[in-house]
Parts: sequence; structure tokens; C-alpha cells
Amino acid sequence: MTTATTATAPRRRLRLLRPVTLALVIYLLYFALIYFRNGSNPLEFVYPTISGSAGYDGQFAYCIALDPTNAAPCLDVPAYRYQRILHPITARFLGLQNSVGIIWALLAINVAGMMLGTLALESLLVDLKVSRWYALIYALFGGVFFAARVNTPEPLAYGLALAAIWLAARKQWTLQAILLLAAAFAKETTLIFTAAYLAQFVLDRRWWATLRLLLIAVLPFVIWQVVLRSWFGAFGVGSGGAMATPFEIIPFMGIWRIGLEKGIAALLLFGFPALLFAVVPSLWGLWKGGRDLISGRRNEYTLLLLANAAIMLFVPYSTYREALGLARFMPGLVAMVLLYAALKRERRALIYSSLWLVWGLLLVG
Repeated sequence: MTTATTATAPRRRLRLLRPVTLALVIYLLYFALIYFRNGSNPLEFVYPTISGSAGYDGQFAYCIALDPTNAAPCLDVPAYRYQRILHPITARFLGLQNSVGIIWALLAINVAGMMLGTLALESLLVDLKVSRWYALIYALFGGVFFAARVNTPEPLAYGLALAAIWLAARKQWTLQAILLLAAAFAKETTLIFTAAYLAQFVLDRRWWATLRLLLIAVLPFVIWQVVLRSWFGAFGVGSGGAMATPFEIIPFMGIWRIGLEKGIAALLLFGFPALLFAVVPSLWGLWKGGRDLISGRRNEYTLLLLANAAIMLFVPYSTYREALGLARFMPGLVAMVLLYAALKRERRALIYSSLWLVWGLLLVG
């Protein structure tokens, strides 16, 4: 064996040992634990027990995947659920229309989405000359990790959105717009990213880029909303499914309502984690992004951070009162805090971002 060959082997191992591969191993081990702990029953991935009630959003994706044209009776708010059509319809195709195969397809798609987003984030961090290992914070963040476990669309949606950012960094604007459209069909909250890019193009007076993004990433989603309206009598866009409360008008009122509705004990139990892990990063993002915008030092990361931080001001009470629901609303904020902090060499912000992993441990189940 030559010296060159022996030197190559450690380098290959180093290439394999990276955030996305470690995250994949953790995901698969966790899924195996859930599967065998529940009597080898794959339905546990679509009908888990959360907060004392059977079922979760993933069950609606499963219903649509089983029968796309007749799933409405098993959905709480059909138009709201059907607008997130990409995850279930892809699972139906990959699962060969088999009830068990669809469950595994839902999981596999989310794992692939996590890997796509983590790889994109790794590459973007390396471009910014920051350790790729910060991408593991995103991959293991509760709004991605546990969303995959309960088969909700966040890993796919935000993976596509991060891949769109990666394409934008390489000036692949048409492909970027296509991925942003796909992300919107996975989960409508990723339209925040599209809005940030539209703002960037308008501020830079890039009118053709603005029109292209509107035609590719926005218009088909609007047409789908019209279809949903004619089908179910309502648009899909809203603050949530059954028992959801509206978006708030007063900033962070969703947190304070926990105390008003449930008392001081509930505020301390649910409000303090939200304050630490959602409000503080949002305020940091608003401060940093707003300062850059006012001073004229803005770029696409500035606007992406601002958009993902600003939406947190108005998150509904029904989202803030549920830890996993709140986490599922936040992958975009987590990713943009990491990217903006990397761009600006905000080392302290990068280190503090690891606290999101601690929050994720509270969601284990």
C-alpha cells in the first residue's frame, strides 16, 4: 500500500463524518426505537399520542396519500390540509399506493428533506468560512427532527427552501424559484422566504427577477388556492386546523395569552421556554436585520432573517401553547440565525444557537 493510498483513507472517513451523515444515523436509530418500542407498528408514525390526544398533523397527510380525491371526511379543515399537497402526493407515488408503504414513504421523504436542507446549510456555511458542524443544530432542531418523527411536512418544506437559498447563492434563479414553489406546496409558511427574495429584488429594482419569481413561485400557489376554494368553499391559507386561533395583532400576544387563558403556572411552564428559544432569537434577528436595513448594508440574508423573525411577533396563541407546534414554526428562523451569524462572524450567536438542541431534548417522545 502506497503512502498516498494510506493518506487518502483518513480523508475519506473525514468526508463521511459530517453533520448530514451523523444526523441520518441519529434519525434512523430514533425511528427504530419508536418502531420497536410500539410493537413494530408503523402506524405509530402517523397516529402518535401527543399532549394526551391520539393523532397529529401527520395523520392528515396519511389520509390524503391514501385517497387524494376522497380524504376530506377524515380531515379537520380540508382546504388547509390539502394546500400542503406535495408531501402526501409524493408519498402515495413512492409508496405504490400501499397503506404501509405510504407510511415509510412519508418518513423517507422527510429524511431526504432533512438531508437536503442540512447539505445546503453545510455548503452555505463553508462558503462563509464557518464550520459546517453548525448545520447539525438545524438537523436536530425539534421542528425538523420531531416533525419527521410525526410525519409533518417541515423537513421537506424547509429542506427545499434551504436548497433554494443555495441555488440563489449560485445565481440559479429559475431553479431557485421552482424549489420555492415546491416548498410552498409542502408548507405554506415557506412563502416567507419567497417574500424576502421579492423584497430584495424590488429594492434592487430587478423587475425581471421579481416577475419571474412571481410567475413561477407564487402564481401556481395562488391558482391552487382558487382550486381549493372551488372544491371546499374556503381558501387553504390560515392560522391552523381545528381549534387554531388567529394570528395575533399585538406582538408576542400569543405567549401572554397562555397566562391569561391558563394561569401563571402554565405561563411559566410553556411561556418561559418560548421566551428563551423563540422570542429572544426573534428580537435578535429583528435588531440585527433592522440595523442593516436602516444603514443600507442589507443583503438577501438580512431580509431572510428579518422575514423569519418578524413573523414570530404574530404567531397564534394556539401555536405558542404547544411546544412541538411552536418548534415546527421555527426551522426558517433557526436556519437564518445560523447563516446570518456566520456571514457577520457573530461567534457568540452561533454558540448560543446550540441551545436549540437542548430545547429539542424536551420534545423527545
